[in-house]
Amino acid sequence: MTPSVLHRVVFSALRRILYLWVRSETINPGASTSLDRSRPIVYVLESPAATDLAVVDHECTRMGLPRPALPVALGPVLEPRAYFYLTPDADWLGRQDKRGAPPTLQRLVAACAEQPGEDALLVPVSVFWGLSPDSESSPWKLLFADSWAVTGRLRRLVTVLILGRKTRVQFAPAISLRALVDAGKGPERTVRMAQRLLRVHFRQQRAAVIGPDISHRRHLVKGLVHAPLVRQAIADEAARENISPERAEAQALRYGNEIASDYTYTAIRFLEVVLSWFWNKIYDGIKVSQIEQVQQIAPGHEVIYVPCHRSHIDYLLLSYLLFRNGLTPPHIAAGINLNMPVIGGLLRRGGAFFMRRTFKGNPLYTAVFNEYLHTLFTKGFPVEYFVEGGRSRTGRMLQPKTGMLAITLRSYLRSSRTPIVFVPVYIGYERVLEGRTYLGELRGASKKKESLLDIFKVLGALKQRFGQVSVNFGQPIRLSEFLDQQQPGWRGEPPVEDFKPAWLNQATHRLGERVACGINEAAAINPANLVALALLSTSRQALDESALARVLDVFLALLRSVPYSPYTTVPEGDGLALIAHVKGMGLVAEQTDALGRILYLTEQNAVLMTYYRNNVLHVFALPALLASLFQSAAKIDRAQVLRFAKALYPFLRAELFIRWSVEELDAVIDQWLEAFVSQGLLRREADTYLRPAPSSRQFVLLTLLARGITQTLQRFYMAIALLLNHGQYGLTAEALEDLSTVMAQRISILHGLNAPEFFDKTLFRHFIQALVEAGVVHRNEEGKLGYQDRLGELAEGAAKRVLSAEVRLSIRQVTLQRNDELAVAEPARG
Repeated sequence: MTPSVLHRVVFSALRRILYLWVRSETINPGASTSLDRSRPIVYVLESPAATDLAVVDHECTRMGLPRPALPVALGPVLEPRAYFYLTPDADWLGRQDKRGAPPTLQRLVAACAEQPGEDALLVPVSVFWGLSPDSESSPWKLLFADSWAVTGRLRRLVTVLILGRKTRVQFAPAISLRALVDAGKGPERTVRMAQRLLRVHFRQQRAAVIGPDISHRRHLVKGLVHAPLVRQAIADEAARENISPERAEAQALRYGNEIASDYTYTAIRFLEVVLSWFWNKIYDGIKVSQIEQVQQIAPGHEVIYVPCHRSHIDYLLLSYLLFRNGLTPPHIAAGINLNMPVIGGLLRRGGAFFMRRTFKGNPLYTAVFNEYLHTLFTKGFPVEYFVEGGRSRTGRMLQPKTGMLAITLRSYLRSSRTPIVFVPVYIGYERVLEGRTYLGELRGASKKKESLLDIFKVLGALKQRFGQVSVNFGQPIRLSEFLDQQQPGWRGEPPVEDFKPAWLNQATHRLGERVACGINEAAAINPANLVALALLSTSRQALDESALARVLDVFLALLRSVPYSPYTTVPEGDGLALIAHVKGMGLVAEQTDALGRILYLTEQNAVLMTYYRNNVLHVFALPALLASLFQSAAKIDRAQVLRFAKALYPFLRAELFIRWSVEELDAVIDQWLEAFVSQGLLRREADTYLRPAPSSRQFVLLTLLARGITQTLQRFYMAIALLLNHGQYGLTAEALEDLSTVMAQRISILHGLNAPEFFDKTLFRHFIQALVEAGVVHRNEEGKLGYQDRLGELAEGAAKRVLSAEVRLSIRQVTLQRNDELAVAEPARG
């Protein structure tokens, strides 16, 4: 028996014995299955370990890949094994000499250099026995879990015994040996170049999967108070409060302990087990889209996850999915209200760090918090925070709160060595856990304070069917590229400890808008969203089943012909399949008569379904606006369509964070108009578009689509009508906001609108701000609002196109009535 055959026999026996205990899985099977098998494949492992090799061999066998234990031929050269270790074998004390080059790599490079037509693929493979970061003062984790420490045979044996049933393998994209050789640097330098590439890869991969080296929480918190900015804040606090520096420093330590997470692998594993049961118990499945791009970009970058915030389980779900897909769970910014007994400690050990709702009036707390976040960024920890601040109770993307973004920008300007990338994440629920709570709040109830009892209420709701949840990762936003666009000279400005350039506020505001648009770009459209959009567009929130199926089929056809973005997902199936799914969840009621089934929304569900409609309102806003133009005009030429759409679109975009810029609008509108024509919703004659006959089925479909945005346009018209009726400089922005809210509440009662966000004060506030930013409205020295002389003419002209005469008349009547009441009340007060 030759040595190579004997080696394979022994190795095969080792693998069989090992897998009596070990259980492994491949984190990213797509990277391995996409390998070009027409070329020789050679696997690269970071350091010698027979157990790692056995695991890789097992996973290759399972996926039908060439096995590393078998020979591989490169031209006339036959290598006895299709793998090599990047670093040489260690002695029993774990010492390694990393200076030498692997002989297999040297021979492969020489063979490629001598045979110009030959190539081999080097595939780096990482094996993780548990996924835990290192901790300086935790010998238990240092002994058992994968870390950055140099390992020996004894520790490897203990690791297999303790963590062998939680083993994960990650295949990296292949490196072409031919491409390295063709660089023309000679065999020796090519070998060194290959070693350098592989070392960088393994270091970045380990940081992305198990996280960077971390200190114990106590060491980290103590380090915060020695940072220059915090030392200055301590001195200022002592002087301001007339206390000793020691007391001020103790207060800073208390703040640090209040804020800092206590990330532990034990808690992560516990949460994984509990959440695996939870997701399988409550949901029909979790759909994940575009996570591969995150796996590719995470190595070598500081990743900041910025998800939408719809539910308290958002952060648990995201951390769970990242961990399951071989990425380090992030440190998560959580409100201090979640630091409850039991729950707070578990969240803290799962990576949560807590922050107060406001930092105002407490510069010492601000300095400690900023330094803590800066430490996380500079050490390379992935971080997660919600730019909306709190959960959206209406289902819309809320206006970004820029506090965390500003801290991130200032930290990056202090030290930009590690590139920062924001990853927008859209989390879409077919039924949100807090639906009952949101229902009360949508009806006007005050926001409830979180408590431990809420958990038991959620568990009591598990009898309901919650459908599926979708998690879509959007297009990464590289901070350096964003700053290059916003402030081209930023790299030349000197980094200082507390750098606050004049352009920072504006850049932060734009970054918030970009993140919000990025989240919306990754929208996961589900059956509940589409059924809600269709039924809420009817006057009675009811349609017969066949009519509803037709509406849904048109919605699906439009979404598939003009995709909102490459990151948006659309449900499979047709309208009838979507109806069956939503009926099964109990979100719609039905009534049967001799003519068939009628599907309708109960009063309670009608309010709740506005939440699910609002999730995707930004996707349908532009086509709904275009459909609105044809409600009062039988035909419109393209130039008019573009003119009226461009007049209203900037305000829709500002409110709903729609992805298209005004400069892109012409081409996008043309795509939508062509889609309308292909679906029979419009006809085209040269450059003129004609609507169907008002009695036709197609006109009904066009009308239902238009009504999706009608309430938003009504709010716009109402605010402008109030401004015009009070005359130039007659109202402040705050007074107009209050008046608009009161008017909207009255209109909703008069017209039976079952949409609480119709009179949401924040929506009026941001619309008024959008008018100011667009230059349509301006403030005088007293803060009163003035407007362009043609505003009335322009507003009325646009409103005639998109709102019915009845709605416009009703708004004007209510507005005039309110003015008369104010006129009577003024003399009485005098």
